[in-house]
Amino acid sequence: MARLFKIPYVIHESDAVAGLANRILMKKASKVAFGIPPSDEVLEAHPNYVWTGIPVGPEYKSVSGSKAMSLKKAFSFNEDKPLVVITGGSQGSENLNEATRAVLPELLKVSSVGLVAGRKHYEDMVDLKRYENWENASLESNFRMWEFNTTMNELMGAADVVVSRAGATTIAELAALKKAVILVPFERLPGSHQVRNAERLKASGAVAVLNDSEMMEDPNKLLEIIRHLIKSPRERADMADALHKEARADAASRLAEIILGVASSET
Repeated sequence: MARLFKIPYVIHESDAVAGLANRILMKKASKVAFGIPPSDEVLEAHPNYVWTGIPVGPEYKSVSGSKAMSLKKAFSFNEDKPLVVITGGSQGSENLNEATRAVLPELLKVSSVGLVAGRKHYEDMVDLKRYENWENASLESNFRMWEFNTTMNELMGAADVVVSRAGATTIAELAALKKAVILVPFERLPGSHQVRNAERLKASGAVAVLNDSEMMEDPNKLLEIIRHLIKSPRERADMADALHKEARADAASRLAEIILGVASSET
């Protein structure tokens, strides 16, 4: 409709690879904004691109070591024990949940664990509550599980390692938080955009990656990657630094400037 009425428009593509709709719409867009730096082939096809990043809430910002420890305490975890947060987003991920179930007894030997099971799958995971022991309102175990946590910025901020799907917005939030991240992309999504997101970040040393199919074939692969990172604080710090370089704190204002610029140039 914008084309029909000769109205200029701006496209924002969050993922490393554009979806079909955006690939079509990019052809006539005044500007194409990318959440993740695009590949050379995309740049050749769309010279009017700009890397803006993905707007995230101001509460997503780098967390110091002391702040992370205070957040652990706020969630009732042991401040001196590494914390692994596993999340499949607000609806959750059945496969991530089941892999967590398979490795949890061994994982709890090396770290505390916070699992965000998701609204869709929480009821299927309630048996894991047996690992969550409280005494006089004090957590006596190293495990907590939520259906969803309304302060995900604080929960992920408390973590030493975050295990997550590879959606673009979640990656942007984790980049802003400056976290060591294991991405588990789901290969069967259209365009394999989660796999492309994860592969591009892995190539720059910003994340560790385990594809969903590999994890489900052998959940111990996830356990081994987590164990390795728990034992490697320097590697975790390097990964967090590399991922943080992907964060664009000014993404929202840059997008606004682009839109205003296009609008003013067309009047």
